[in-house]
Amino acid sequence: MNNKVILQGFEWDLPADSQHWNKLKEMSKEIKEYGFTAIWLPPAYKGTDGSEDVGYGVYDYYDLGEFDQKGSVPTKYGTKDEYLEAIKALQEQGVEVYADIVFNHLIGADEKEVVPAVKYNTENRNEPISDEEEIEAWTKFTFPGRKGTYNDYVWTWHNFSGVDYDDRNKDHGIFNFADKGWENQVDDEMGNYDYLMGCDLDMENPETVEQLNKWGQWYQELTGVDGYRLDAVKHIEFNYYADWILNRREEKGKPLFVVGEYWSGDLPKLEEYLDSSGNLIYLFDVPLHYNLYEASHSNGEYDMSQIFAGTLTAAREDYAVTFVDNHDTQVGQSLQSWIDGWFKVHAYSLILLRKAGVPVVFWGDLFGIPAQEIAPVGDALIHMLKLREKLAFGNQVDYFDDSNCIGWVLTGDYEHELSGLAVVMTNAQGAEKEMTISAIHGGETFVDILRNNEAKVVLDDTGKGLFPVNDGQVSIYVNEKLVEKYFS
Repeated sequence: MNNKVILQGFEWDLPADSQHWNKLKEMSKEIKEYGFTAIWLPPAYKGTDGSEDVGYGVYDYYDLGEFDQKGSVPTKYGTKDEYLEAIKALQEQGVEVYADIVFNHLIGADEKEVVPAVKYNTENRNEPISDEEEIEAWTKFTFPGRKGTYNDYVWTWHNFSGVDYDDRNKDHGIFNFADKGWENQVDDEMGNYDYLMGCDLDMENPETVEQLNKWGQWYQELTGVDGYRLDAVKHIEFNYYADWILNRREEKGKPLFVVGEYWSGDLPKLEEYLDSSGNLIYLFDVPLHYNLYEASHSNGEYDMSQIFAGTLTAAREDYAVTFVDNHDTQVGQSLQSWIDGWFKVHAYSLILLRKAGVPVVFWGDLFGIPAQEIAPVGDALIHMLKLREKLAFGNQVDYFDDSNCIGWVLTGDYEHELSGLAVVMTNAQGAEKEMTISAIHGGETFVDILRNNEAKVVLDDTGKGLFPVNDGQVSIYVNEKLVEKYFS
């Protein structure tokens, strides 16, 4: 069985030329050849900024680049037909497709409504700072460009719990509608983090839930996607998605891969969410990302033996989706925490060449971010993807016995020819680490596929060897016969 690995199929600063779906279709074979088993695509529906919208400013769920709305027919990525063609091409290559789903908010309403509302402290949403008063809110979504195609439901303020703007008084604040209050089962940041942006969906309103479910049925039948990435789940009632996912699974007739974005470095919050949502979904390992970030900016002072401390990967490895960076952490974005370039190979080694977690490779790391003049990670990342596909099998043995130099081995197995490898890395001075791969490799010669170190390590009869690594680098040792087979 192949080791699962996901490509995040976009970055924030992709050109707004409506060509990305076409590009992915053309690249479908290449994506498979890299070793990816799945791809996470950006939100495909029309955003409030039309063809300039990355997809998270959701305007119309039913407009996948088909109607003249918000200044364009296509989305930033292309048209509905191009989207469906890209999905089909990827699936034909054996690559699963995961759709990005944003059920937290709508933005860009077509009409204003007069709404009874209470203003809340922006830093503490448990603290009302006004009496109930009428405001004018942009909350009515009629979708005039779509004219009722697929669905004629009109969204009004009753579908939402709050907004962040009163047009009557030109007041930018946090307003909760009528006596709705905020949902209780959400993250407690800001006191209560139900509200994030735009028109906040009210999951206590049965019509809201019904419409999202109807859309899900329509969308899955149309696209045939294999799973979902759920946006901003910490702002939504924790158990909401359980029914939605179970309905999609029943319609699909098989389990769906679903990962939620709960952006918190606090492990207990992630564990609480998993429990509350019935362990139906994976979560991104945000604590691990922050550990990698800190290690990359610590000038060699980070204790590498603790790199997995407090992470979802360590606590609940069967539910962890690991990543190095993403569209939100890249420079200039809301969660900017970009991992320094010298440490990227370390970070990807730690998620791609280990058994725990399902790793995601960021588009910007694989192909670069031209708009920010950020180069790709390079051949090292491509080699690691190939290693994960062909060699990363067998048991894992860790040598996390030093604060700067750590290593581990994968023993390999009999089913995958020449499988097995050894990884050694340091965030400070060069070192060497004695590790045992497996007696089945006794007498074999291992070399660093990254060519960071020129040593040839000959294993003894027990499969033990002394593996060197240079200052601040990573070395990945594989059987030298593999170099010609896979990497020539």
